[in-house]
Amino acid sequence: MPRSSSRRAPPASPSPASSPGVAFPDFDDALRALQQVAGVQLAPDALKALQERYLDEAKTLWNSALQQQAPAAPKDRRFAAPAWGQTPGSAFMAQLYLLNARTLTAMADAMQGNAKAKARIQFAVQQWVDAMAPSNFLALNPEAQQLAADTQGASLGKGLQHLWADLRKGSISQTDEAAFEVGRNVATTAGSVVFENDYFQLLEYAPLTKDVHALPFLLVPPSINKYYILDLQPENSLIRYAVEQGHRTFVLSWRNPDASCAHWTWDEVIEGAPLTAIRVVQEITGADKINALGFCVGGTILATALAVLAARGEHPVASLTLLTTLLDFSNTGVLDIFVDEASVQLREATLGNPARPALLKGSELAQTFSFLRPNDLVWNYVVGNYLKGEAPPAFDLLYWNGDSTNMAGPMYCWYLRHTYLQDELKQPGKLTVCGEPVDLGAIHAPVFVYGSREDHIVPWEAAYASTQLLRGPTRFVLGASGHIAGVINPASKGKRSHWVGGNQHPADAKAWLAQATEKPGSWWGEWAAWLAGHAGKKLAAPKSQGSRKHRPLQPAPGSYVKQKA
Repeated sequence: MPRSSSRRAPPASPSPASSPGVAFPDFDDALRALQQVAGVQLAPDALKALQERYLDEAKTLWNSALQQQAPAAPKDRRFAAPAWGQTPGSAFMAQLYLLNARTLTAMADAMQGNAKAKARIQFAVQQWVDAMAPSNFLALNPEAQQLAADTQGASLGKGLQHLWADLRKGSISQTDEAAFEVGRNVATTAGSVVFENDYFQLLEYAPLTKDVHALPFLLVPPSINKYYILDLQPENSLIRYAVEQGHRTFVLSWRNPDASCAHWTWDEVIEGAPLTAIRVVQEITGADKINALGFCVGGTILATALAVLAARGEHPVASLTLLTTLLDFSNTGVLDIFVDEASVQLREATLGNPARPALLKGSELAQTFSFLRPNDLVWNYVVGNYLKGEAPPAFDLLYWNGDSTNMAGPMYCWYLRHTYLQDELKQPGKLTVCGEPVDLGAIHAPVFVYGSREDHIVPWEAAYASTQLLRGPTRFVLGASGHIAGVINPASKGKRSHWVGGNQHPADAKAWLAQATEKPGSWWGEWAAWLAGHAGKKLAAPKSQGSRKHRPLQPAPGSYVKQKA
């Protein structure tokens, strides 16, 4: 059994070749590999500067190793354990890896030419750099070796058990899944299923106030995730917060498609889900107007549905809230590297063929999003679960993240081509959905647009671009943090901050930010005050959910949300 590196004599003068995975790079080989992608090149002067800087830093590192002096501990959490700094060899290996990683990343960043090709190089280099960290390998990880020695191999035995369980499951465990159950300790806000069809169940929540606003409130979550990201725990539930604010609240809970749903098209889903949900909410409440919120892809779906209704001469929403939503797809962030004509055609052939439609598996979507943040969502768990034999802790957000959903192939392919690839949704009349020309500018409603400043899925500038497409009175608010943490930021916690501006929304998002005011705490309060102004007078809260026509079918959260991919 390997012993802790702290119990071994310091190695003789280490050489780069003796450390697998961390040898000094060959600049010519690296450059040739990077420039194999058509349309990019690295200027000779930039390459020379990188080489000189690398050699200077490598010389300093090498001299400290020859003198048996441990380099300074790396400021990187992967190498934060004391074992990494207890011998010159381990510290040298970590520092050499970080030097190589910085250099390769700088080479990718210095590439000139086609923007998409450069982005793909940067992404590929980052994936390779993160995968090759010495912390990911038992033979190079002194912390895992020390733990194995201290436990007499028990940690390795547990790691193998975790690896086997994950191989059988088909995914890396990110949390203790046995600790959570939908309806028991996540998605617990009380309510009832008041309608269902093949596409969704409609949930209505029990009021928490004596009076409610006259206009009901409908939330449309993304179809690529389960709705309960908006209802994880009572203290961070946006759904419960809306109910506490006196809104008669409804949520569209998507069905998790199985093989029988593989033929669903974009038009069928728009007609069968958001358009139907709006009509049913109106029938249950007797209200001509409702307030509506769309989150991420749910916002894209909701806005499309409202444009269809506008083309039919119907304007059922008194207000529209869009959270981290893309309507203008000219800036799709890191996801853009996955989309081009060839990749879309491949998807259309394999998933969207009307004669042989197929599902886009939820596991594929989950893996793609995990590798957008590989150190946090992949390698962190490889090291913890397998090398150290540690069971991942219980974390509700990661439980939700792993509760994946499928997508019908034809629906997905339509969405991929007409939004991400061809960016046609923003073009008035360019697309026809449910037999109607789509014009987002025809939606007659005040709009609250929210973006998260560190969002890597919907860049905040792209969320802001919706202010240029929707013609009703518009309010934009920018929150701190990322795609999920920025949205799920309860007002009661007083965390992070948000930015608010005036009623003017220049075309340049950065010009808006330059005149915006930063405020401490969550954006929820800003939104709640805005929504209350569009929700009508107060009425006595209903004593039960549903109506005579739409009677409760089962308690919330319903059965659709419990279906596994």
